[in-house]
Amino acid sequence: MNRTIGNAPSIEQLEALAQATFDRIPEAFAAHLGDVVIQVQDFAEDELLAEMGIESPFELTGVYEGLPMTERSIEHSGTMPDRIRLFRLPILLEWCERGDETLEHLVGHVLVHEIGHHFGLSDDDMHALEDQVL
Repeated sequence: MNRTIGNAPSIEQLEALAQATFDRIPEAFAAHLGDVVIQVQDFAEDELLAEMGIESPFELTGVYEGLPMTERSIEHSGTMPDRIRLFRLPILLEWCERGDETLEHLVGHVLVHEIGHHFGLSDDDMHALEDQVL
């Protein structure tokens, strides 16, 4: 049997796509993202889903975990770095269901959305940033 479709992208491959998008973030934003950690895992853990009121792990493609810049003060120095987690299997499901965009674009979209949370951006501002990056 000849295979015409390859294996699903790995966690490492999605991390590489996310990093490529991260590397294109405009300097005005990138200068304030220094310590943000990007991680990819298959699914969010049950505790996070329950905390967010999400029933299916396939409904969450990414999450920003940290304190948005708009809420920071000097009292927050020395805390753990903020992180953005992307969830591989929900992203792949959404990509399959949409069928009208590349995986690179979808991963970039999710990452930019989560970066927007770091900055406390509105949806319109997130779309403007996405237009610059993707």
